[in-house]
Amino acid sequence: MKNLLCFTFMFFHVLTAFSQDITGRWYGVLKVQGVELNLIFNIAKTETGYASTMDSPNQGAKDVPVPSTTFVDNVLKMEVPAEKIVYVGKFQKNEIIGEFKQRTAVLTLNLMRNAPKKAEIASGPKAQILSKPYPYIEENVSFENKSANIKLAGTLTLPSKKGKFPVAILISGSGPQDRNEEILGHKPFLILADELTKKGIAVLRFDDRGTAESTGDFMSATTADFATDVEAAIAYLRTRKDIDKKNIGLIGHSEGGLIAPMVAAKDKKINFIVLLAGTGIQGNELLLLQEALIAKDAGVGENEIEETRKSSKIAYDLVVNAKNDELLKVDLSKHIRKTLRENRESEKPEGMTEKELVDLQVEQLMMPWMQYFLKYNPVSTLEKVKCSVLALNGEYDLQVPAAINLEAIKAATTKGGNSNVTTVTLPKLNHLFQECTSGSPNEYANIKQTIAPLALETVSSWVLKTVK
Repeated sequence: MKNLLCFTFMFFHVLTAFSQDITGRWYGVLKVQGVELNLIFNIAKTETGYASTMDSPNQGAKDVPVPSTTFVDNVLKMEVPAEKIVYVGKFQKNEIIGEFKQRTAVLTLNLMRNAPKKAEIASGPKAQILSKPYPYIEENVSFENKSANIKLAGTLTLPSKKGKFPVAILISGSGPQDRNEEILGHKPFLILADELTKKGIAVLRFDDRGTAESTGDFMSATTADFATDVEAAIAYLRTRKDIDKKNIGLIGHSEGGLIAPMVAAKDKKINFIVLLAGTGIQGNELLLLQEALIAKDAGVGENEIEETRKSSKIAYDLVVNAKNDELLKVDLSKHIRKTLRENRESEKPEGMTEKELVDLQVEQLMMPWMQYFLKYNPVSTLEKVKCSVLALNGEYDLQVPAAINLEAIKAATTKGGNSNVTTVTLPKLNHLFQECTSGSPNEYANIKQTIAPLALETVSSWVLKTVK
């Protein structure tokens, strides 16, 4: 949830000296079945060696820490064990010639000093690409979240210049997202806004705090903080004369589907919410399900999946039941050290000591966002939502499994007395609501479709009926 990217990158630590100066920015293009993904590695010298980060411009990711690196005899090797990723490249005349491996896939990835031309991603016949001028009004807007002292920038689309229009606010999923929720060259929120606006619904979409043109600190924020940004968007819309204030709704994807009920439970004037793979179960339980489903799809054995589940559950329970951060840090460190020593066959990044690996995992689990997510149970919030609700899941969603998730949402809203709730499982769609084969996150980069027509029609037709 926190990260909807195809690859997970953590801390990049260098313990061996480079025989060449490789500090600076290195650019590469990863090509997967006609799809091109830009990657940038930023390498800097430190007192102890080198430290690096990675940018993935197509996914809206910047300064992402990466785990392990060695550079010996002009051979660069990087590993991300959790995702079974290994990169090996040979330094040759200011260029690194190498291969990127993930599980059984082997792809060429050469790194160079100069930025390549922008990759053309998702450019096949199924890609949903819009061309200007649009058949509606598009306005760049900004508004303040005064409680957080930040400015949020976005785009408001209106069906025409005259009238008062019902409006939907789009709320992005986890990770720093721009107003289009851009990922792998796709712009799902642009496509969704286009669909709704053409049918008479105004749409406001905005950059997450600390992302693109919005100010603020993204990394220190929790889901509850992002909810206040949505409240600021609502307050802004209520100042506009071209908005029907009785017909303001929220459409949230993934983590955005957690945020929408939070806001609607407090603000009884919200007319509707749409949850696109929004979760109805507590974060710790969801991550256990997600980890097992993705591992099974990747061919991991049942015994290994069960052992990983047991270890993860203990760690998540420690976070959920923690009384203070100092004790939590000690308890997590003990558990992770114990797990590493009991599983000698588990992979450890080359060049990383046990202490460094333990500290890295503890730091990730103690991040404010992660602690909040693991502890947060959306059930009590869903029980307080009184407006119309549409909850959608893709049948093949491995990140938010459809059956158990929609059942939980339906049960919570029904218990709260809300009879105007519709839950739908859309066949053969993944977490991003694309038509897919398995639903694996590893497929995301290969799919040229941005959002399945079935998902667009289901959302737009329900919203139109609701605002009448």
